[in-house]
Amino acid sequence: MYKNDLFLRAARGESVERPPVWLMRQAGRILPQYRALRASLSGFKELVSTPDLAAEVTVQPVDELGVDAAIIFSDILVIPEALGLDYTMVEKVGPRFPKVIQSSADVEALRPAEDAPNHLGYVYDALDATKRRLENRVPLIGFAGAPWTIFAYMVEGGGSKTFSKARRMLYREPALSHRLLERIAIASAAYLKEKVRHGADLIQLFDSWAGVLPPAHYQEFSLRYIDLICKELDETPVTVFAKDARHAIPAIGALDCQVVQLDWIADVERARSEVRGKVLQGNLDPCQLYAPVDQITAATTRMLDKFGRKHIANLGHGVYPDTPLDGVKAFVNAVKSYRYDR
Repeated sequence: MYKNDLFLRAARGESVERPPVWLMRQAGRILPQYRALRASLSGFKELVSTPDLAAEVTVQPVDELGVDAAIIFSDILVIPEALGLDYTMVEKVGPRFPKVIQSSADVEALRPAEDAPNHLGYVYDALDATKRRLENRVPLIGFAGAPWTIFAYMVEGGGSKTFSKARRMLYREPALSHRLLERIAIASAAYLKEKVRHGADLIQLFDSWAGVLPPAHYQEFSLRYIDLICKELDETPVTVFAKDARHAIPAIGALDCQVVQLDWIADVERARSEVRGKVLQGNLDPCQLYAPVDQITAATTRMLDKFGRKHIANLGHGVYPDTPLDGVKAFVNAVKSYRYDR
């Protein structure tokens, strides 16, 4: 079906000649063509909500970098917006929610979970437009934020070092917390299934704020809802990324997912022993890409040797906006030159 199906074969655990490579946040400010387009718009949300433009920037890294997969250009916060909780994206600050969830009445005022995905037609249109532009060159990744991460934004009102307001709700009002998390999870699962219907070949769940929860809370308030989504996507490969929650890797490995993403601090050998049978994704330090090209190539090769087979090459987090393009290309090219039978 695809001219290059390496990514999907690797995600399914099939034998491949080399690891596939893509980068989280590959469609973004590292690319001059993205910066030029972004400068002509009113803001980030205009780009997200305009299907043809979102498709254009989704395909840019495939053209420029030669990566083995595209990831749809969107935002994890389309889910709270679809539920009726609007947000703004403040330049150099991040997302801000004028209204936050504080009470049972606030949860009940949200749209029903089953209805929320119906308000995200612009995302599905972007997927359709992207598939046309890709012309079957590489697979397309769809994504969503994990329910706990979305919950954290909806209660906190924006980014935070501690997410103390969101975490306080877990302690003070666990029943209310579960009601909100369940609504987010049901809406997210339905949204992701619709993404699959519009051409997404694999789904990645980003639990960006997993690391602020203690292990018991992560099990109760995050993993159970990730598990719900994975089970709903039973015919589609799923990657789970719980940033800074290395204690959760064994439990993630027990989920109905095919790929486990590692951050750059995770120990590869330990993770491999904890999630036997799963494909691992990651985990080069994003700051490595600031180094000279020869050092990037050497570090990438060492990483690939350490992972061995059943691996999708990526960074341990999203590529940083000021990363030199030559550094990104050095990483991608080092992976593409690697062979398991060398």
